[in-house]
Amino acid sequence: MKKVVCIVVLLIVTLTGFGWGVTGHRATGHIASKYLNKKAKKALERILEGQSLAMASTWMDEVRSDSTYNYMTDWHWVTIPDGMTYEASVKNPNGDIIQTLERIISELKSKKLSPQQEKEYVKILIHLVGDIHQPLHVGRGDDRGGNDIKVMWFRTDSNLHRVWDSDMIDDTRLSYTELAESIILPATPAVAALQKTSVREWAMESMTYRNNVYNIGNGRLGYTYSYLYFDDVRTRLMQAGIRLAGVLNDIYGN
Repeated sequence: MKKVVCIVVLLIVTLTGFGWGVTGHRATGHIASKYLNKKAKKALERILEGQSLAMASTWMDEVRSDSTYNYMTDWHWVTIPDGMTYEASVKNPNGDIIQTLERIISELKSKKLSPQQEKEYVKILIHLVGDIHQPLHVGRGDDRGGNDIKVMWFRTDSNLHRVWDSDMIDDTRLSYTELAESIILPATPAVAALQKTSVREWAMESMTYRNNVYNIGNGRLGYTYSYLYFDDVRTRLMQAGIRLAGVLNDIYGN
């Protein structure tokens, strides 16, 4: 039975576009943990029952195999066509990543959630701050965030979404802690400036990476593509971690 469950979960992971892979999400959580103030850190240890932000970061993807959580499927992404703003775009009636982040942050600030709700909402927040910084989770609307664009990653069949989620990251052979530690910034005014931006600004930033993301030539990607754009991956992971900490400090650290 366990083998069947594992196979089903593996198929879901293989066929569904996630926002960053396990390593990317955990790196974002690890980075965020370095910028939490003492009060926020203590509150999160209680809420997550000792689980780290890094390990909590993948919960939203892990529960995709449980139909109980199907209502969250469309929360991982948003469609904003080229040349449009979020405000002018057609909204998904099932919700999207921008709507969900803004709502989750507001409800966490209200302090009116049950302990179980609060725990789940924090895990959703951790995950979706990561997702919205993955450029293909702010999609154009014509290729399912790059999932429909088939490419080769070296000699392996892949798609553009997966290249950004995990292929470039996994090719470094770095653990999530090694990846995170390589891009952590010292506490500077630049960090504070990153934390003053809004959810909608994060989404619009992701749109600015599209020219780079879609510069795939004949679709045979590898060393050159990674050399050109892996710094973009690192930048977005760093920004996501710093901003996640800023939101959590705002909710729990005051």
